[in-house]
Amino acid sequence: MPVTIKDVAREAGVSVSTVSRVLNNSKPVSSEIRARVLAAVNKLNFQPNSLARSLVLKKTRLIGVLVPDIANPFFPVAIAGIEEIANMYGYNILLFNTFGQIEKELQYLNILKEKQVDGIIKMSTQVTEKHEEYFESTSIPMVVTSNCTEREDVPCVVIDDVRAAYDATSYLISLGHKRIGMISGPLDDSAGRDRFLGYQQAMLEHKLNIDFNLLKQGNFKVDSGKKAMEEILRTVAREELPTAIFAANDEMAIGAIGVLLDNGLRVPEDISVMGFDDIFIAPVFRPALTTVKQPIYDIGAVAARKLVKLIEGEKLSETKTVLPYHIIERNSCRRI
Repeated sequence: MPVTIKDVAREAGVSVSTVSRVLNNSKPVSSEIRARVLAAVNKLNFQPNSLARSLVLKKTRLIGVLVPDIANPFFPVAIAGIEEIANMYGYNILLFNTFGQIEKELQYLNILKEKQVDGIIKMSTQVTEKHEEYFESTSIPMVVTSNCTEREDVPCVVIDDVRAAYDATSYLISLGHKRIGMISGPLDDSAGRDRFLGYQQAMLEHKLNIDFNLLKQGNFKVDSGKKAMEEILRTVAREELPTAIFAANDEMAIGAIGVLLDNGLRVPEDISVMGFDDIFIAPVFRPALTTVKQPIYDIGAVAARKLVKLIEGEKLSETKTVLPYHIIERNSCRRI
C-alpha cells in the first residue's frame, strides 16, 4: 500500500492539515513541528500527489515553452537556460515544437491554457493579430523572446537585431569589403526583417551599392543557405561575385560555405562569410565561423526568471530586457 498523508500525520503525531501546511508552505508552523513532519516524510518515503497539491495551491508548477524549431541548435541551449531557472524555483517545463507554423503555435497555446500551466514562454519571433487576441483572452503570465509585443503585461527578452546586423556588416566593411551580399531570414519574421534592415543601414551609411542580385532570402536552415548561395553562383558572373556574404544565422552561413567550397572557391581567400548566433558548431567548423554571438543561454534563463517573478506576484524592474551581443572574429573572414 502506498504511504498516505494520514500515515505521515500519524507518524509525526500531528493533524493531516498540519502536514499539508508544512508540505505546501501555506501557513506558518513552529520549527519543531516542521522538523517532525519532515522527519516522518523522510522515514516513510512519502511522495506527495502532485495533482492534489496543485488543486490545493491552485498551481501546477508547470511552465509551457513554445519553440519554432527544436532542431535549430539555438533553441536547445536557450531551453537549458529556461529549465535550470525553472527547476531552481520548483517548476517543470512542458515543451512544444511548433515547426514555425502559426496555427500550430496557437493550437498549443490553447492546450497550455487547458492544462492550466502557471506560465508560458514563447520563443518564436512572430507575433500576429491572433497572438495579440490570445494575450488579451488569458490571464496566464507570459514572456516572449526574440521579439516584443505592444502589450506592457507581456515582458520580452531580446537583443537589438538591427544594431547587431549593422555592426556585423560594418565589421565586413572595416575589412575592406564593398561588395557584400546577404542571405537574410524570412522578411515576415522579426529577426529576419531586423537583421536585413541592419545590413541595409550599414551599406547605405557607408555609401556602398546594394546589389539586389546578391540578396537572397532563406529560412534559417542549412539547406536554405545552400540554395541561396547556389542561386548567387548560378546567376552572377564570376567577376561580379561578392567579396563577402553576411548570413542572418550560422546555419545558413555554414550551408553557404559548403556550396562555395564545392564550387572551387576558397573561404575566406575568395569570399568571406559571416554568420549570426554563435551556435556550438561555429568554432569547430572549418573554417571557424566569424559570427555575432548571442547570449543564447542567458536569453532562456532571463526569460524564465521574469516568468517566475510574474507567477509569484513579484514586480518586474523592467518589462523589456535587451541583452548584449558581440562579434566573434574567427577564420571565415579576411581583410582585403
